[in-house]
Amino acid sequence: MIRRILLIATRDFLATVLRKGFLFGILLMPVLGVLMGILVPKILAGRSPPVQGEVRLIDQSGALAADLGDALKPATIEAHRAARRQQVIADTAPQLERAPDTTGLSASVPNLTLRALAADADLETQKASLRKDQDKRPDALAIIVIAPDALRRTEGSGNYGGYQIYASTALNDDTETVLRDALAATLVTARLQSAGIDPDAIEAAQRVARKPAVIVGEKGEQNAQRSFNRILPFVMGALLFISVMLCGQTLMTSLIEEKSSRVVEVLLSAVSPLELMWGKLLAQLAVGLLVMLVYIGLGVLMLLQFALFGLLDPMLILYVVVFFLLAYLVFGALMMAIGAAVNQVADAQSLMGPVVMLMLVPYALSPMVGRNPDAPLSVVMSLLPPVNSFVMMVRLASDSPPPLWQVLLSIGVGVLGAAVAVWFAAKIFRIGLLMHGKPPNFATLLRWARQA
Repeated sequence: MIRRILLIATRDFLATVLRKGFLFGILLMPVLGVLMGILVPKILAGRSPPVQGEVRLIDQSGALAADLGDALKPATIEAHRAARRQQVIADTAPQLERAPDTTGLSASVPNLTLRALAADADLETQKASLRKDQDKRPDALAIIVIAPDALRRTEGSGNYGGYQIYASTALNDDTETVLRDALAATLVTARLQSAGIDPDAIEAAQRVARKPAVIVGEKGEQNAQRSFNRILPFVMGALLFISVMLCGQTLMTSLIEEKSSRVVEVLLSAVSPLELMWGKLLAQLAVGLLVMLVYIGLGVLMLLQFALFGLLDPMLILYVVVFFLLAYLVFGALMMAIGAAVNQVADAQSLMGPVVMLMLVPYALSPMVGRNPDAPLSVVMSLLPPVNSFVMMVRLASDSPPPLWQVLLSIGVGVLGAAVAVWFAAKIFRIGLLMHGKPPNFATLLRWARQA
């Protein structure tokens, strides 16, 4: 009996994974994901040729040329970016030594030359230097005009004056950001100094170290990673939903095709209905494990690429496999029962609706459950079959995992739910496999289960 089940499982497994649709539809996305995970960091880390050119300054306040020139030196720009990069790491993942740079802080450092003009220089004449003729570069990248009251407020006014940048088409966004950052730092420092205030003291007073919250739970203390923990439950819920839905639909569709083409009758001449059912169920289970292995491997690779693997509890990988097995046995068995009861895919739509809804509800609620894993609704749903596998997996991936006894209870409930679903599917499978004609409804399926 076991030998025949394994033969059927092997046949269905190979028939599924060797199809072009499976190879392109299932494996193409992970391959693209791997390429993105490898290439995107390299692209982000790559630097375009540095921008070089002259920046002209019309300083009507008469006191900023020297300080602004120092702020635009490449060494100063690089030091400023390094400080901001460390701040990004401290705010997002302080225990990591590096983090993905998606802020443009790794862009090439521009080599800018500041040329101070007279405060009464003719602006319209200088604007001509920003225009370029065909392939010729403009004489200047930008012209900065600083207002006379940029450092000292005029009497009766509560605000300082500002500045205006006139840019050529050769000035890109990154270089303009460098100019604005340098102007802001220079203006603030000069304003404080003119008011007799120490800028370093102000900066030190505003610098507040941001350390992650320490979550104290039954498993001890751990640093909270809100951003990562906010998305992880949704990812885990999506992984379960996609894997179970894919395998269940493939199982149902292949069974309907074999039934409509009379292949099932040939198979039943060699094996029993129960052996055929278990063979098909195990085949798609192996397909689902393969899909999960590919996607888990992709996820681990991307976490390693971005130096975030330390944020992932390795036990989650074991739990996602366990709860996939339980969810697949429940929903795979139900979909297989539907496939055995109908003769065409169109006839299965009405019966598939409630089954798909049972999968969509916990998937749609996964963000809410992830934010409130200890809420009464989250706890009850994680112990209520057939949705317990999805909800418990989301709770495990949250920043407040459930106690071990709830996890074990959910697994026990899942095993019981899977046994009931497989028992129900076996009853329907035995009766509906060779039946043709009008598709049954749920009441008919229940009657078949009582009669078998």
